[in-house]
Formats: sequence, C-alpha cells, structure tokens
Amino acid sequence: MALQPGGLLAPDPGALSPAQWEQLREFKIQTRIANEKYLRTHKEVELLLSAFFREMFLKRPDNIREFAAEYFTDPRLPNKIHMQLIKEKKAA
Repeated sequence: MALQPGGLLAPDPGALSPAQWEQLREFKIQTRIANEKYLRTHKEVELLLSAFFREMFLKRPDNIREFAAEYFTDPRLPNKIHMQLIKEKKAA
C-alpha cells in the first residue's frame, strides 16, 4: 500500500465495487443535505463559530486549544449568543 505524506495510507479505488461507490456517494450527498438543513435551522451554530473565529483571529493566541477551552466554557457565552440571535431577528 502506498503512503501519503504524514504516513497516511493512500485511497484504494479498487477496494469498493461500483455499487458500493454509488452507495457511498449517495450517503455523502444525503449527509451533506442533512447537515445543511440542521445548520439552517440552528443559526446559533453559525453565530457561535463565527464569534469564536473572530476572537481567535483578533487575539491570535499561542495556545489555541487553551483559548478554545476558555472561550467555549465561558459562562457568559450562552447569553452572548442569545443576545446576538435577538439582535439578528430584529434586524431581519
């Protein structure tokens, strides 16, 4: 088996039959559709992630894991997201 950079195994296109490839393709499509529907009905996910990325890029922490842990465990975070949702609903 061929190795890719980083020691990962390269994909083996012959490992699946054509029917299995089609089944996998359909599964991926349905998963993406389900994920898109979920994200569209849960605006708070977008707000949560965009706010996190904004703070991360502004502060540029050396230890991103520590920064993320502190950010996502901040007890004020749920209220911040809730207030942002209200703000966006008023603007719409």
